Amino acid sequence: MATDINKEALVEMVANKIGQTKKEVEIVVDAVVDTITDALHGDRKVTIAGFGTFKVTHRAAREGINPQTKQRITIQAVNTPKFTAGKRLKEAVRSQKTAEAAPVQAETAFTQ
Repeated sequence: MATDINKEALVEMVANKIGQTKKEVEIVVDAVVDTITDALHGDRKVTIAGFGTFKVTHRAAREGINPQTKQRITIQAVNTPKFTAGKRLKEAVRSQKTAEAAPVQAETAFTQ
């Protein structure tokens, strides 16, 4: 199973890929994250072609029930960030999952 990638690992991978220092890449990664965050804070949508779209969705206030006391409560309205994967990202993930699943199917054919 693949290991997760945190910000430090991402910066190192990008630095190696483009031949820049980790410090330079970290500045760029921070700027990208800050820019997306600022845009979402301003209720603007950010689309990166082929990768995906970041946007803010609004959940209206609603009634709920406290499971401990069974009393009705009002759950406040909230704005929440949402990411929708783009076509190229979806295809890349799907092809990776298909490639991982194929050997498993072949192994089960031999055991039957």
